[in-house]
Amino acid sequence: MTSTFVSINIKTVLKMKVLKLLSLGLFATSMMACAQNSESPKAVTEAFAKKFPTATSVKWDKESETEWEAEFKMNKVEFSANFLQDGTWKETEHEIEEKDVPQNVKDALMSAFSGYDIEEVEVSETAKGLVYEFGIEKGHTEMEVAINQNGTIVKKETKKAADEDDDKNDND
Repeated sequence: MTSTFVSINIKTVLKMKVLKLLSLGLFATSMMACAQNSESPKAVTEAFAKKFPTATSVKWDKESETEWEAEFKMNKVEFSANFLQDGTWKETEHEIEEKDVPQNVKDALMSAFSGYDIEEVEVSETAKGLVYEFGIEKGHTEMEVAINQNGTIVKKETKKAADEDDDKNDND
């Protein structure tokens, strides 16, 4: 009877070890698959290196099936830049201080959104030009507003409380 008990325990231990090894193998395989998905295509990394030769601490994320985003530092400033799969540059953004916003842009914002507090300011550069993107707030209303260098509002988006659906109003 003792030998039967010992052989059952040995079989159980062996099964547990096999399951443990299989689990570790599956985990390692899934980790490698995730790592491969975060590697940007060669065309994207080459275009990035050409556009931002002094960038450091570059981290890539896949934004969509066709777009990649790099977060990086340049001259001690944190940036993000988006590229299409073929290496086409789409946009570069970085935060700035409110004091660095041109006065005509700030005047346009304050005129159209009197009483709102500025929570965040970013500069966004695209092939179409430069815009200042503002995160503003008044009470429970939050908005994102983009204003070009001429002081024209090119986009405004209202965010509702508790992350309800966005109300988008684009003005070209």
